[in-house]
Amino acid sequence: MTVGVERVPLPDLVRVQVRPTGGWSAPGTSGVRVSLSADGEGLAIGVAAIGELSRVHLRWQRARSSAALVLGDAWERSYGELGWQSSVRAEQVHPWMVLVHDEQGTWGAGVDVRCGAFAGWSVDPAGVSLWLDVRAGADPVVLGERELSVATVRWVAGDAEPFAVQCALAAALCPDPLPVGPLVGANNWYYAYGRGFDADAVVRDARLVSELVGDHEVRPFGVVDDGWSVDGTADGRVSSGGPWDHGRPGSFADMAEVASRISAEGVRPGIWFRPLQARIEPAAGALRPWAYGWALDPSHPATLDTVAADVRRLRDWGFELIKHDFSTFESLGQWGFQMGPRPAADDVHVFDRSRSTAEVLGDFYRTVHDAAGEGIVLGCNVVGHLAAGLVHAQRTGDDTSGKVWERTRRMGVNTVAFRLAQHRRFFTVDADCVPSTTATDWRQNRQFLDLVARSGTALFVSVDPATRSDAVDADLSAALRLALDGGSRGGVEPVDWLHNHTPATWRSGSKTRTYTWYEDAGADPYDLTDAGPGG
Repeated sequence: MTVGVERVPLPDLVRVQVRPTGGWSAPGTSGVRVSLSADGEGLAIGVAAIGELSRVHLRWQRARSSAALVLGDAWERSYGELGWQSSVRAEQVHPWMVLVHDEQGTWGAGVDVRCGAFAGWSVDPAGVSLWLDVRAGADPVVLGERELSVATVRWVAGDAEPFAVQCALAAALCPDPLPVGPLVGANNWYYAYGRGFDADAVVRDARLVSELVGDHEVRPFGVVDDGWSVDGTADGRVSSGGPWDHGRPGSFADMAEVASRISAEGVRPGIWFRPLQARIEPAAGALRPWAYGWALDPSHPATLDTVAADVRRLRDWGFELIKHDFSTFESLGQWGFQMGPRPAADDVHVFDRSRSTAEVLGDFYRTVHDAAGEGIVLGCNVVGHLAAGLVHAQRTGDDTSGKVWERTRRMGVNTVAFRLAQHRRFFTVDADCVPSTTATDWRQNRQFLDLVARSGTALFVSVDPATRSDAVDADLSAALRLALDGGSRGGVEPVDWLHNHTPATWRSGSKTRTYTWYEDAGADPYDLTDAGPGG
């Protein structure tokens, strides 16, 4: 069985939309010029506009089987929604890339990473459409005299297993993922949730993970997550916003000392921060106020200057891993599951309308990357398709949970299954932490631990000291050491994923493993509010 790159033909239809609520028209009649040119077997799309421009639509007539299954991706993190669809949903936009599978084989389409638009695909019985959102926030972009490199389209096809085709598509879209070794370590978020901990607790967790991995030559990380910064909010939580120039008095009085103490345990220090959130309105670069402060506008030069200075400061303190979070919510005003075909909320009006939001976010990710120097960058609530090649690792799914196992099943298992093809082809995939807490059943958590360890994706654990036992420590030690080895030889592959959103059967090397993801009461259909998206 084979899979290969397929030449992308010229589209059968090209349309443009000047105003975001206006009609569609042919290029040329609206002062817009769309250029199409070959890029290897792909198709490069450029656009120039005399005035405003919102979207570009390309259409290929390509009949699909009535029995075909369709799989898309997610704008930023997934939220447990990914899965193959058997019924036609012609109006649904599949972000970034799409696969169509039938009895003849699998076909895939996508756009190169770090493109100039939010790109989504729709599939119907007669063909496939590519929708390119080039707006600046909620408003049309104003390009002036320049031509925007919107996207480069790639197609793949083959009679190989659908997972192999998905992997081939991801590889075709990103020629330059950042190399990084195994990412393994401790993060207390899912038992502390940003409350009631201090530097001593962080160092204790670092000591624990060091003891669990023993003398393994690849050393784990100890991550200081949300809760180290200054001030408080009405609910008693530490405010997660800048300025990021010092820690919480008393608990995190000297952040360089915290990093040094983590290193002294034989663990590499990492730290979380929220770069586009300020507790007070800045002199320049404010985008919009909300309950916990001000969202910063990444299109404003002052914002990028602040972010670069913050990242350099964290590195100067001695932190080797920088986890940056919440930037999609801050810059677009909504979570990925709220976006549909419109990534930016209607009230997002940015400083610089000469660049598309995709371009602005790409510049923001590059700012963090460059300021981090030799440090490792882990993105969370980041648009992975725009950040690939600029982050070493990416949280690909929404939060797991130290409170409700059902959330870990929905979010964690789903993102491992349906975004695993991006692992090491875009970045190191991070499905989020495996918790060991008093509120969740270790019999369930240990299965997720086993899957993540075997996959070779990032493995961070949140271990409440109250849950430790010889059995739990043994499970953790074996999994952490396996993850530091890079996972099982050949990794893992979902087997029953064509018809199961949380696959139970997985191929691991030459063997097949089956997991029992459901509790005795079955799945919980109700709201699984944990600490909210992010974290």
